[in-house]
Amino acid sequence: MRQLTALLLSFAGLFLHQSVLAQAWPQRPVRIVIPYGPGSSPDVMARIVGERLAVRLGQPVVIENRAGAGGNVGTAHVARATPDGYTFVVSTNGPLVNNTVLYRKLPYDPFKDLAPVALAGYQANVCTVRADAGIGTMKALVDRMRARPGQLNFSSIGVGSLSHLGIELLKVRTGSFAVHIPYPSSPAAVTALIQGDVDFACVPAVAVMPQVKAGRLKALAVSTGTRSTLMPDVPTMKESGFPEVEAMAWMAVLAPAQTPADIVARMNREINAVLQMPEVRERMHSQFMEPMGGSPEQLAQFMREELRTWTPIITRSGATID
Repeated sequence: MRQLTALLLSFAGLFLHQSVLAQAWPQRPVRIVIPYGPGSSPDVMARIVGERLAVRLGQPVVIENRAGAGGNVGTAHVARATPDGYTFVVSTNGPLVNNTVLYRKLPYDPFKDLAPVALAGYQANVCTVRADAGIGTMKALVDRMRARPGQLNFSSIGVGSLSHLGIELLKVRTGSFAVHIPYPSSPAAVTALIQGDVDFACVPAVAVMPQVKAGRLKALAVSTGTRSTLMPDVPTMKESGFPEVEAMAWMAVLAPAQTPADIVARMNREINAVLQMPEVRERMHSQFMEPMGGSPEQLAQFMREELRTWTPIITRSGATID
C-alpha cells in the first residue's frame, strides 16, 4: 500500500509540475522549426503567423530552418526534442503522412512521436499547360493522356510530392497515363513546362499563376475540392468532370509528443486567433495560401484520413525514396 501511495504521489507531482509549467509558459523564446529552406511555403507561412504569435505569447518566436531528406530532417529533430513547450514544427503532407509509405524506415513516427497542435493552412496545386498547347480544359488533357498513353509527360517538384502524387491519383481515377519527370523545385518544374521539356504540370499556385497572368501558361484546374477565392476563374477537378480527384498541399503545427496538454491547448488557441486576423489572412492570400485552423483532435483525424487516401496511390505508383 505504501508503494502504491508513493507511486500515486509521484504521478500527482508530475501532473502538478506540468500544470505549473503550462501556467507560466512561455518564459523564453519559442522556437518553430521549418523542415525546408528559407522561402519555402511552410517558411513563409510560419513567418507570417509567427510575427503576430509572438505578440500574443509575449515572447519572441524564432524560425529555424532545418532542411533535408524531403522534410524528414527537421521533422525528426522536433520529434526528438525536449517536450517542454519551446519547440514546435511547421511540417507538411510529406514528412507527416506520405513519407511513412515512401520510406522503408523513418527516424520518427509522426503519429506517435509528435503531438498535433493545429492545421495552419493549405495551398492548391494548379494544373497548367503551355498557352499554345491547344488544350483548353482538364478534360481535354485527360483525353489526350488516354489517347496517347506514355507519350505525354509531366513535371513535379520531386518524387512523393503532391505535384507528383496528385497526378498519380488522377491517373488511377481516369485510367490514363503520363510519364513523371521530377525536378528539384517549383521554379525548375515550371521552367521545364515553359521550355517545352514537359507537357503539363500541377504545382503550387504561387509558382504558376504569374506565368498564367503573363500569358505563357493556361490554368486548367485547381486540385482542391472547391474553387479558390484567390483564383475564382479556375475550375476544380470536380467541375472538370473528375469528382474523385482532390488534393491539397497543407501545413500543420506539431510539438514533440508528451508536450504538456495545457501548452498544446494554449498554442492552438493563439494560432487559431492569429489565423483569423485580417492582416494575416491578407498576407497569406498574397502567397496563394488559405488559412485553416481547428483543434488538435481535428488535425490528428485529418492526418489519419490523408494516410488512408494516399497509401494505395503511393503503393500503386511504385514510388520509393530509399
